[in-house]
Amino acid sequence: MKKLKMLAIDLGASSGRGIVGSFDGERLTLEENHRFPSDPVTVAGEFTWDILRIFHEIKQAINKCAISDDRDIKTIGIDTWGVDYGLLDKNGKLLKNPTHYRDVRTVGIKEYAEQFMPKSRLYDITGIQFCDFNTVWQLCAELRDNPELVAIADKMLNIPDLLNYFLTGKMQSEYTIASTGALLDAKTGEWSKEIIDAFKIPQHLFAPLVQPGTVVGPLLPSLIDELGDIKANVVNVASHDTASAVVAVPAVKGQDFIFISSGTWSLMGTETMSPIITDKSFKYNFTNEGGFGGSIRFLKNIMGLWIEQESRRQWKREGKAFSFDELSNAAMASKPCQCIINPDDPAFGVPGNLPKAIREYCEKTGQHVPENEGEIVRAIFDSLALRYKWAVEAIDDMKGTRIPFINIVGGGTKEEPLCQLCADACDRPVYAGPVEATAIGNLSVQAISCGELKDLSEAREVIRNSFEVKCFEPKGDKAMWDDAYARFLKLIGE
Repeated sequence: MKKLKMLAIDLGASSGRGIVGSFDGERLTLEENHRFPSDPVTVAGEFTWDILRIFHEIKQAINKCAISDDRDIKTIGIDTWGVDYGLLDKNGKLLKNPTHYRDVRTVGIKEYAEQFMPKSRLYDITGIQFCDFNTVWQLCAELRDNPELVAIADKMLNIPDLLNYFLTGKMQSEYTIASTGALLDAKTGEWSKEIIDAFKIPQHLFAPLVQPGTVVGPLLPSLIDELGDIKANVVNVASHDTASAVVAVPAVKGQDFIFISSGTWSLMGTETMSPIITDKSFKYNFTNEGGFGGSIRFLKNIMGLWIEQESRRQWKREGKAFSFDELSNAAMASKPCQCIINPDDPAFGVPGNLPKAIREYCEKTGQHVPENEGEIVRAIFDSLALRYKWAVEAIDDMKGTRIPFINIVGGGTKEEPLCQLCADACDRPVYAGPVEATAIGNLSVQAISCGELKDLSEAREVIRNSFEVKCFEPKGDKAMWDDAYARFLKLIGE
């Protein structure tokens, strides 16, 4: 068969890429055609996304296809982080740069939002984990701080939907990205009128919901004139990056698995066909986000490699440039579990001097204070592994069974020491790969939309045949990990 060519636009919190996928009927191959920074910017005291620059870079990826042998791409799909959005006026014009989920406007918002709807009721409807940056609470802050802006807004589009609109002129809300914001009824998969009314959000802001795999439409004629004769349709992929990453988990149909989509965040959970909204899931603060084919990603948001990444940026600001391999090697040469942190402590979720924050945390909690970069990164790795153990045990408890293994996908699989520590702490095998899970999942949904793959099961079979997966068997000191876990539970108040 003639190769099917597709373009995946994969946007992360610090960089974006255009990746051309080629499918020959048996194997999927990837080739990066454009890479660019997507760094946020602070303007007038607000932490925002430079969305027009990001859109410019997306156009460059499309143009590179138009002037190369990839001009025959059939589809284009965009995935991004969740929860953030842009506001458009009645003429379809963007009103301001989208606010970044780490902006301080939502600090303490949960207490303010209680006057509109109790957290317990919000969870009963949405099944979504409580995070300060959930879309519903961002809109709550927007209405509190900037009601004039909301008053002239006609539509709210999450980031991938906004970029799809820039490409096609069509306004839609893709289900998996919409599900991240605590605005959908988890049982019906529709916008929750009860929540929208309770928070006094204008109903007209919400665009029609569509499922991943549906076609948005062709590029605007003005863009074809600008970029070249590209006849590709834009497709709604599983546009939340974690939803795309979970599509790429190389599991066999019917296999029960735990996944970690590992990168800036660690999204850890399991795949179900219906939401799990119980007293236990509320207590554990697990989330029910939409997946491909009507599935639910039942997961926990864990602060992932952001802590190492931001620490590395701090050391660079101090004139010490380390590669990630250098930091990993220094970490694994350091004593294990001598100091641990709660990765989800708010102190580690904001940009700044995180090495200092880690030392202060250890001092405040009466632990060994890390003395160098290796000890700091070892504390990060050990603590993430312990948080993974907590999440695994919570999932086992809620499902009433011991899920036998963990699949780690995404860029975090390149941190092989952390993969091994995860296996050791959780006492079960870890399968790591594919690395490019989000782009692979994005492209797989495009291939399903084109009719070249039948369903998710067939897509995963192709993924298993196309990409490397490494196995890490548990081999650590179980008594040491049990002791460290007991200390970890005390730190997080359990």
